[in-house]
Amino acid sequence: MALRIYNTLSRKEEEFSPSEPGHVRIYVCGPTVYDLSHLGHARAYINFDTIVRYLRRDARVTYVRNFTDVDDKIIKRAQASGEPPILLAARFIDEFNQDMAALGCAPPDVAPKVTEHIGEIVALIADLVAKGAAYEAKGDVYYAVEKFKGYGSLGRRTLEDMEAGARVEVVTHKRHPMDFALWKAAKPDEICWDSPWGKGRPGWHIECSAMAKKYFGPTFDLHGGGRDLIFPHHENEIAQSEAASAKPFARLWLHNGLVNIDNAKMSKSLGNFFTIRDVLQQHDAETVRFFLVRAHYRSPLVYSEVQLQDA
Repeated sequence: MALRIYNTLSRKEEEFSPSEPGHVRIYVCGPTVYDLSHLGHARAYINFDTIVRYLRRDARVTYVRNFTDVDDKIIKRAQASGEPPILLAARFIDEFNQDMAALGCAPPDVAPKVTEHIGEIVALIADLVAKGAAYEAKGDVYYAVEKFKGYGSLGRRTLEDMEAGARVEVVTHKRHPMDFALWKAAKPDEICWDSPWGKGRPGWHIECSAMAKKYFGPTFDLHGGGRDLIFPHHENEIAQSEAASAKPFARLWLHNGLVNIDNAKMSKSLGNFFTIRDVLQQHDAETVRFFLVRAHYRSPLVYSEVQLQDA
């Protein structure tokens, strides 16, 4: 098969053929499971469900989409509800799977969870420390961004621009303000695992690098996600993965546009979201799917009840 696909990294359409003839390997960043999913999530996963279905017309596709089932937001929600964080995450994984099935999305071939890949994550962090790309400080482990010459290439930013414009948490034991956590030392009564640096848990970015490596090796064909993941998540994935392997991480990057309400992206943090479940109580799944795919997948999509009714 041969296609032309727009690559976020190069900012142009490129001829695409899978590195293994007849077999496309695609990794899409999945949800952080601490609440019900909203229409912005639906757009991302319907778009990639459509892309995977299209690719499967001419090739075998291995589709991996992860679950982040340990995270600051999950821990905070679990503490508020008095529920163990693993059980809370498992409950919302079930809810997410129900929503995806209701939208007609086929399940991925592999749906790895962070908590089931701690060994792979710790091994990758240890490799980065051994290579001098990461360092331990007071039980935390940080990636040293200045060690990676290509940092910022995906988002077309320089390290200086990122530092000037970022809201970076002040941590006195980081060597550079933009260094990011690979491993977080455990706080009292917080879920944790053993590691060479003491008890703790993974940072957000390292998980996808470790799981993609497990299922695809150092390099795979397509990496997808929402455009809000370009920085810092995908930028950091590239840095840590390529520092470890000295090989390209993903050959092409695909990023879907966001769903906007009143010129702001739909998100839980802003409180301007509609859950998939709420929308499906008012509209059938085919209408919702059509509304979300009728715009080009990279374009922003403005949500309004009127536009959805007209879809």
